[in-house]
Amino acid sequence: MIIKEIDGKLLQKMIVSAANHLENNKKIVDDLNVFPVPDGDTGTNMSLTLLAASREVEQKNDDSVSAIANELASASLRGARGNSGVILSQLFRGFAKRLKNHDRMDAKIFAQAFKAGVDTAYKAVMKPTEGTILTVAREGAAKAVALSRSTKDIVEVLARSIDHAKYVLNRTPEMLPILKQAGVVDAGGKGLIFILEGALQAIRSGEGVRLEVQHGEDQQQDKRRQPVEHDITFTYCTEFIIDIKQSRPRNPIEINQFRNVIAGQGDSMLVIDDDDIVKVHIHTNNPGIVIQEALKIGELTDIKIENMKEQHEHIYVKDQGEETDIKEETAPETEEEAEYGFIAVAAGKGIVNIFKDLGVDEVIEGGQTMNPSTDDVLKCINNINAKNIFIFPNNKNIILAAQQAKKMSDRNIAVIPTKSIPQGISAMLAFDANTAADDNYDHMTQAIDGVKTGDVTYAVRNCTVGDKEIAKGDVLGIRNGEIFTTGESVNTVCHQLLEGLLDEDSLMITIFYGHDIDEQTAQELSNYIQDHYPDCEIEVHHGGQPLYYYIISVE
Repeated sequence: MIIKEIDGKLLQKMIVSAANHLENNKKIVDDLNVFPVPDGDTGTNMSLTLLAASREVEQKNDDSVSAIANELASASLRGARGNSGVILSQLFRGFAKRLKNHDRMDAKIFAQAFKAGVDTAYKAVMKPTEGTILTVAREGAAKAVALSRSTKDIVEVLARSIDHAKYVLNRTPEMLPILKQAGVVDAGGKGLIFILEGALQAIRSGEGVRLEVQHGEDQQQDKRRQPVEHDITFTYCTEFIIDIKQSRPRNPIEINQFRNVIAGQGDSMLVIDDDDIVKVHIHTNNPGIVIQEALKIGELTDIKIENMKEQHEHIYVKDQGEETDIKEETAPETEEEAEYGFIAVAAGKGIVNIFKDLGVDEVIEGGQTMNPSTDDVLKCINNINAKNIFIFPNNKNIILAAQQAKKMSDRNIAVIPTKSIPQGISAMLAFDANTAADDNYDHMTQAIDGVKTGDVTYAVRNCTVGDKEIAKGDVLGIRNGEIFTTGESVNTVCHQLLEGLLDEDSLMITIFYGHDIDEQTAQELSNYIQDHYPDCEIEVHHGGQPLYYYIISVE
């Protein structure tokens, strides 16, 4: 059957089908990751990003492809997890921009939108690497553009562009040596293929792919990301979109003024300026005031106001007994704006407490196994009343999401590119409250360069990395993000890893022991270090981090 046009309803089905198909196959994508560590893998991050967006898209009641694509772009932008999720959100963002003001799209517009998404994604990555999802997307889009010149059938354009993208995916090991060594294709590229295949099935069948199973583990992780609220100061969760009409010139100053006015009306505020629409979210006791201010800018759509106290009433009864009366109209006293605020990503009670003791205002519980979303970071930004905010991602896979949150906020934010917990702690220790923000940024980024990080964990799959044959369950010693040694014993791997981390300039060794290590075992490691490296100072802390037996810092 030839399909010459796609409307908003069909695009909705394509997005949901794509999300379901990726979720059904995310383990295949996860298993393509080069490193076999227990981490927030590519397939999981892409799936969480797209599933969150598809849920919002499903609720959108609009027949135009422009409106549906805008919802997809906005939701994926906020829900992006990990580098792969951020890149995916940028593909959708460019796709939506090309569909602006279109009720329907034909094969030619679809192909152009696909290419626009690729162009936007390339611009978002500072140093694009060929042999990744970007390459697969670019070649697939180029094929779609070429095909759209000779056929009006969208099914043919998409199906043949997928075939070409698969061909390019199979060549990614020739582009990236690390993929060839591991004997895998690029994980992000494979995830994109599943997304495109899911979309194609929706066009062909009119319904698309159904979700096969609900993964309890992922749902549990999502619950852990969002702490239960037991004391709600602001009653109404208020969300809407401001539609800025073409007939009225867009005024960024007006939008900033609106943001500043409603900031005093509640918390958890998000005002996302996306060209012709502004997405607004706020917890407030006065939704009417917020709406009146928004009407000064443009027309409102998708208005949603929910009473959070009613939603959580059963929690209050359980936790607070009869003390469930909360003042509805009294806002807390406004705190004086601080000069500096801090956000860190960390996992493990001990490590979280260390960051808080160092003065970090907001700790997002996540990291290796739970990459927080852009929205998680934005919420923390809006919880801090400070002129300057520093963010410590503490994981290379979270830096891009933190940078995206910075772009989406009008606050003065600096992302310190910390790739590990020890780097984050060292950066925080380098902070000087009496120093200007720019100087502090320089001092903190310099501090992380002097930190060597060691991680001891286990392999979650069989694989080959470089010249190392790794079996599932092997203990891994990771030095500065690269697998340095493997073995069957945690102690043996620790000893070998320390040899690779220490040199004649090493002065300080800090050990953070994880959830699966007891204090006595950690102290035995400390005694070993004292015996073998007597010139170094040693500190041992209970980190409580999951899955990683030890995190080691050497300075």
